[in-house]
Amino acid sequence: MESASITKVGHDLKLAEIVLGRRGIVLRNASFDTMIASYLLNPGRRDHTLETVAFEYLKERLTTATEAAGGDKEAKAHPLIEAAPSRIAPYLCQRADAILKLADLLPSLLDGQGLTPLFNDLEMPLVPVLAEIERNGVKIDADLLSEISKELDAKLVELTERIYRLAGEEFNIGSPKQLAEILFVKLGLPPIRKTKTGYSTDEEVLTQLAVRHELPAEILNSRQLMKLKSTYVDALPKLIHPETGRVHTQLNQTIAATGRLSSKDPNLQNIPIKGELGRRIRQAFIAEPGYQLLSADYNQIELRLLAHMSEDPVLIESFRTGEDVHTRTAIQLFGLPKQEISSEMRRVAKTVNFGIIYGISPFGLASNLGVSQTEAKRYIDRYFENYQGVQRFIDQMLETATQQGYVTTLFGRRRHIAELSSRNTQTRGLGERLAVNTPLQGTAADIIKKAMIDIHRWMQEAQVKSRMILQVHDELIFEVPESEIPLMKEKVKEKMEGVIQLKAPLTVDIGVAANWAEAH
Repeated sequence: MESASITKVGHDLKLAEIVLGRRGIVLRNASFDTMIASYLLNPGRRDHTLETVAFEYLKERLTTATEAAGGDKEAKAHPLIEAAPSRIAPYLCQRADAILKLADLLPSLLDGQGLTPLFNDLEMPLVPVLAEIERNGVKIDADLLSEISKELDAKLVELTERIYRLAGEEFNIGSPKQLAEILFVKLGLPPIRKTKTGYSTDEEVLTQLAVRHELPAEILNSRQLMKLKSTYVDALPKLIHPETGRVHTQLNQTIAATGRLSSKDPNLQNIPIKGELGRRIRQAFIAEPGYQLLSADYNQIELRLLAHMSEDPVLIESFRTGEDVHTRTAIQLFGLPKQEISSEMRRVAKTVNFGIIYGISPFGLASNLGVSQTEAKRYIDRYFENYQGVQRFIDQMLETATQQGYVTTLFGRRRHIAELSSRNTQTRGLGERLAVNTPLQGTAADIIKKAMIDIHRWMQEAQVKSRMILQVHDELIFEVPESEIPLMKEKVKEKMEGVIQLKAPLTVDIGVAANWAEAH
């Protein structure tokens, strides 16, 4: 395993690297991961298990772990742990054989789609970086989370009483049926969407109803508090590893169709950035004594990529001169001089700027801003009058995606968009949004992956004591000894901003503090 001259191929090499690493074995010359190859060839599919990949490309049905263990489905950590070697050996040999066949077959398929450089230069070099981040883990302040949990209990009691007062009676807040009865029968609010079991009370429906009555807004508030409490505040302390005293999230390289990384157990990418509670949870992510957390965050990377790809002169100029792009958009939306732009106008412009990236409709923008659809459409029309390059870019993306059936990032990552050929208007609308957003979000994902590889290589060469401990979308977080802070600030910024030269230059915001909330 440690020989640099023997080539290794595998399925999910990151897991192999972590498991071997725990036993003091360094995996070297791991050159081809069949799971990652499958993901690049078909990023829209969620399942890249060896069984699925072998069946698709080799037409072979592999024995499952449960079958190999003799069909015993008892709850064990793994069905094979107590199985006899005579059962395990054929199962493992069959898998090794399938991996070797796939490693022979898949390179030519990657080549045929122009994906070899992306595979060799970005995705494969990222594997050891992610393995190291997972091994490093992050320190959590369990006492602070316990405090927050008690505060949330008290807040939820208050909120429940307020909901009962607004409803005029006590009911089961968690029951969609009882909630629908209160909202649509008792309070007479208009039902927005019907499901098989009655009227919907999902987040989208409650958000639309919240402009008419306080109760839906408080239900949403209650749901969010309960979710954050169970997912993070109460769950994180239980995930502290007994040996390391730290939380080790799993970073998934083969889930998001755009190329973004995702995280699970715990999912650290869903902690809300806005709001006091999200901030308090981030305060519980702390550095070891003598260390600080360094947060490096790409500033408005997707808008900068939009400026670069659309070649819109107004947008490019805004970023080149360091002007606030949301204020510039507000000036054009409202036709007012800069000094008359209020914070509310800037908020509207910001919503429009980011909405355009996600292909927002007048209906979507209207519900986000709490304005009429006519007003929302006027904002969108005015935006495109001022940023004509963006309109051309969107039209061109849709035309290309419709003709070839896929879109690509600046790094050559492909995403097939079958939705564009659908006869269903809603499905086709989704396809149009994906065709515009994927090149932007996917390129942003490629850029941060490249930055992670470059920084990791430099950190190894420089033999620093700093550790890369988290990646959350456009942000990288490091745990840095106080003596290395000036060097890390300089090098991380230099490496992240130097990944690619754009017409709207990349900029990185750096913060350093004892916890994540204050560093961000």
